[in-house]
Amino acid sequence: MKTINRLVEKYREQIMKLENVIGVGSGHKEIKGHSTDEKSIIILVKEKLDEDELGRRHIIPEKIEEVTTDVIEVGEIELLTSKGNLNRTKRNRPAQPGISIGHYKISAGTFGAVVKDKETKKLLILSNNHVLANLTSGHDDRAEIGDPILQPGRHDGGEEENDIIGHLERFVPLKKKSSTSSCQIANGVENILNGISELIKFPYQIKFLRRMSEANLVDCAVAKPVSEDLIKSDILELGRIEGTVKPEIGVEVIKSGRTSGVTTAKIRVINATVEVNVTATEKATFKNQIITGALSKPGDSGSLVLNKDNKAVGLLFAGSNMSTICNPINHVMEELEIEFI
Repeated sequence: MKTINRLVEKYREQIMKLENVIGVGSGHKEIKGHSTDEKSIIILVKEKLDEDELGRRHIIPEKIEEVTTDVIEVGEIELLTSKGNLNRTKRNRPAQPGISIGHYKISAGTFGAVVKDKETKKLLILSNNHVLANLTSGHDDRAEIGDPILQPGRHDGGEEENDIIGHLERFVPLKKKSSTSSCQIANGVENILNGISELIKFPYQIKFLRRMSEANLVDCAVAKPVSEDLIKSDILELGRIEGTVKPEIGVEVIKSGRTSGVTTAKIRVINATVEVNVTATEKATFKNQIITGALSKPGDSGSLVLNKDNKAVGLLFAGSNMSTICNPINHVMEELEIEFI
């Protein structure tokens, strides 16, 4: 797989510019939905199209250098905050992983795991940035350290008056493909142009956005519980976490989430770069991701993904009706400076 990973890294930007392509990674070639032993560069597309529907420059080659490519249709990838309401949405004390939770400004996601701070050993609640920190870049007004976290999430009836389970402790900032400029020169030019626009009665406002070339590695955050007695570590219907393990192609994984409960799927792609719809109008790129078969529904964001031995593999954060995207758990733990209890 080293050769394939090298080629994925080498050609990533070139491949991602192709029309209809939303991701690329390493995996095994699939034939009629069944995985083979042939190692391939996996190209992820919104939908499979005939060559005559694509311009010549956007046709995916059968091979890249000496390695075969395989095209997998995965649909539109988006963050999986809540759009529904099922039976894991009630208030629970003590609360446990697998149920509804969320920053006080968002709808709802999933309580992923109980972890502990590497330094202080204090217990923390693990989920996604977009679940516990409202998709913040750290340079906006979307969230601040100390913000209330509700269980259940607001979409499921959670209220600040009665349902605060903890407070935002820390997060890894999310970088979108473009963001509001913090450059004083750019902002000054923007103000001048908008002043001219008002004088000539131009019916639009000008806004400068900074292009972000850096990809995200994780979508994760932790909250500090109001009291450690208010949470318990066993994942609903799955039990105790038994350590961690690296992802492998073809391995079956399982999760327990707010919306779809306990579901299983196989790992299809690793070391993937994917483009994710983070809002209705904004996208973000994530690299070194795990892609499984359909494992999740909206509201399952933040679920911990395990193997059959209950070893943590990844943190679920996005998906479509055909696939699910997860951050490798080792990256999550390193970035947040946490460990499992």
